[in-house]
Amino acid sequence: QIYADLKSTDHGIHWKTVIKSRKNVESLGGLSQASVEGTTHSVKKEDQLAFADWINRALADDPDCAKYLPLSSSGEDLYKNTQDGILLCKLINKSVPDTIDERAINKTNLSIYRRAENHNLALMSAQSIGCNIVNIGDDDLEKCKPHLVLGLLWQVIRIGLLSDINLANHPGLINLLEDGETPEDLKKLSPEQILIRWVNYHLRNAGVDRRIRNFQEDIKDSEAYCYLLEQIAPRENGVMSGPPLSEHNLEQRAELMLQEADKIGCRSFVSPKDVTSGNYKLNMAFVANLFNQYPALEPPEDMEMDVVEETREEKTYRNWMNSLGVQPYVHYLYSDLQDGLVYFKLYDIIRPGVVNWKKVIQKFNKLKINFEKLENCNYVVALGKECKFSLVGISGADINEGNPTLTLGLVWQLMRAYTLSILRQLAGGDSLINDAAIIEWANAKLKEGGKKSSFSGFNDSTLSDGRTIIDLIDCIRRGMINYDLVKDGASEEEKMSNAKYAISMARKAGAKVYALPEDIVDVKQKMIMTIFACLMARDMRSQQNGETS
Repeated sequence: QIYADLKSTDHGIHWKTVIKSRKNVESLGGLSQASVEGTTHSVKKEDQLAFADWINRALADDPDCAKYLPLSSSGEDLYKNTQDGILLCKLINKSVPDTIDERAINKTNLSIYRRAENHNLALMSAQSIGCNIVNIGDDDLEKCKPHLVLGLLWQVIRIGLLSDINLANHPGLINLLEDGETPEDLKKLSPEQILIRWVNYHLRNAGVDRRIRNFQEDIKDSEAYCYLLEQIAPRENGVMSGPPLSEHNLEQRAELMLQEADKIGCRSFVSPKDVTSGNYKLNMAFVANLFNQYPALEPPEDMEMDVVEETREEKTYRNWMNSLGVQPYVHYLYSDLQDGLVYFKLYDIIRPGVVNWKKVIQKFNKLKINFEKLENCNYVVALGKECKFSLVGISGADINEGNPTLTLGLVWQLMRAYTLSILRQLAGGDSLINDAAIIEWANAKLKEGGKKSSFSGFNDSTLSDGRTIIDLIDCIRRGMINYDLVKDGASEEEKMSNAKYAISMARKAGAKVYALPEDIVDVKQKMIMTIFACLMARDMRSQQNGETS
């Protein structure tokens, strides 16, 4: 009856009218042969223009990018120029330096196969820094699918803009603490929340009553931006808030404000219209770039504080979670997992159906929030025991309180279970996949490939020079390794060089490797296990697809 009543009204006609009236949105037809007739994907012109301009600025001095840049002011050639994967790889390194070993990028003889290798390298590397690439494959990049390319670009750019907004890189952020807060409270804030506090800190210093709570409605009149720019810009640049604020037309005021921003080289991401329309994504990027260039935060002279930087292990786990698309997004491992919700998403990915969502509290009552979060965490531990995790001495309270040691212990077991679950799916479900099976497979593959390398376990010290992993990659993808670039591994520098090459070449082969080069050199048993497991999964997938090494 409800369906019949709705169908008899004009909702459908009204809806079509609304969606056809969107401006600055290009609708593209379905791009796969399987697309249902009428399928469309939307591309925002302002995003296209902003990302093209950012790439022009970020990669202007890179000689390998000279033949692609500058991208046109409209951004129309953005997709064609990212087709061979080189710009994507370069942008990833710009956002998170040294993610990709430049020696792994194919820069010449760019056949469709060598472009596909670059695409794999870019996608697997993007995943390793926390990008969610679940719906993006190398074929999508080869076909230059605009909505997918823009989605990937935004994730990479966003990570680069926000990655340094923390106390370790900017001790002066301590100035943003409110009464009764500690540095630990600042870690619990997302980068966006920190940016809003930063803007308000400078508005307060400017002696004005204006404050912002978001990057949409509160910045449309450019007033906050005008005062912010005057506060953070070096005096010799002559940035002033007066001229823009004397203009009453908001779009013209935004243009004058951006001209002031241009005096300090920060006219990026937004156009006047993006400001007046309150485009959240681009305005947040604009402010993040201002912060990165001119934070204007001096730490208090009497400050005595030991800033604990995020460890490699914590960063790897956080990036792994975010690459799986968990919500909410994980910024700080300990506070963002305290309500248990991210754990449930991970359990559901590893063992679909294991979570009884009726037992999960997803919306919290303000009066009972602490009790409800603890209830969730108790269920997290119960699920871990059901999955046969080793959780001796771990209670829901430990997870809820963000106990570092116990949180890391549980997260590692989740990551390990995820890696092994992929292998089991490829092997047929009932097969026994454990550490011994992975070691046996790797040694057999090395022997089959005529390599002298072998190892006894994931803590084998001979793995530190990276050569065993490099040899294994060569057995999986014949001819991919350039042995002229492989060192003997006699010194720490040579070991690190090999480790960087091994990680990037594994990703280039299509392995979902999250580990870092340092993990190989230091022979970190847990992370090395994941490298071999991911290579085994890649080999099994190749064989199932009928590929040859």
